Amino acid sequence: MFDIQDYMTRGVERVVADALKATLKNPRESAFMLSFAAASAAASRKRRIAEDSGEHIPPFLIASITSRCNLHCAGCYSRCNNATVDSEPVSQLTSEEWFRIFDEADSLGISFILLAGGEPMIRRDIIEAAGRKPGILFPIFTNGTYMDARYFELFDKCRNLLPIMSIEGDREKTDSRRGNGIYDKLIENMDKLHARGLIFGASVTVTTENYREVTSPEFLKELSDRGCKAVIYVEFVPVTDESQELAPGDSEREYLAREIERLREKAPEMVYISFPGDEKSSGGCVAAGRGFFHINSHGGAEPCPFSPYSDVNVRNSSLREAMRSPLFTALRDGSILLDDHAGGCVLYEKRDEVEAILNGGK
Repeated sequence: MFDIQDYMTRGVERVVADALKATLKNPRESAFMLSFAAASAAASRKRRIAEDSGEHIPPFLIASITSRCNLHCAGCYSRCNNATVDSEPVSQLTSEEWFRIFDEADSLGISFILLAGGEPMIRRDIIEAAGRKPGILFPIFTNGTYMDARYFELFDKCRNLLPIMSIEGDREKTDSRRGNGIYDKLIENMDKLHARGLIFGASVTVTTENYREVTSPEFLKELSDRGCKAVIYVEFVPVTDESQELAPGDSEREYLAREIERLREKAPEMVYISFPGDEKSSGGCVAAGRGFFHINSHGGAEPCPFSPYSDVNVRNSSLREAMRSPLFTALRDGSILLDDHAGGCVLYEKRDEVEAILNGGK
């Protein structure tokens, strides 16, 4: 029988081991990764003890720490779901509330907390709070426009903060989706991070227009030469009829899977992660607490960012209680997460069924 806990534990250990190999030429970064490897091993033991007593703790958490963003990227799922807005957010979790969440996550054995948004670097207070939890690695999924001297100093001091900058390929493809001048800003940031000996990664939204370019030796060599140590490929999820043509089909996904397998073998200087491609080898979607879950900027615990449904808020419940919510429990015990599906996100594709569970099957 497939063991999701074993799969995710091994996945965490592989990411840490790959990151260690990727930073061997950087003594300070290697020292941090060695320390984090020890913390990750301790977290794995906590999760294993919990599993033995009948409680599953995922190693990953996604935290959308703000609903505000300064860009209007074409086809953004978060804006289409009204999870990202231009207006000043209200009633969002404070930095103290987020630190309590980070503290509880640490005690449970959660090793990775992905900081997202909106644009997470708007919330410097929360990122500074994350820097005070060295046993957790915080990848920060950012558009790069808020990175400044103070952030470079913070990343230098707190090596558990890992900027992951969104790039779509070359200047033309990146700027056409994200706005004029964004590509040059990202390259400038990469060069400054590299000059300081800081580890960083890139996040690529894979579409029918760029899937070959973003897996090409030329694109990846440029990232590697600038110091990039991780590339996270995220399949585009269409949330409007107009954007359907950008969603990768079977042939594009098969191509991506083959290329990532080749890259992991032939180019180990960088870590390569594919979503949801890596999930498929886990026996189904790992949302709703199987491998991770999502907390939105107002505290709602959701199965994942692409499935913005919640029946519990961490403002008045613990992470442990949130993972036992009726919605999460029904999703884990049912068949939706295991179902085959056409697109990149089974929960988005089957959102009517998720809504039915949320409404008590009505």
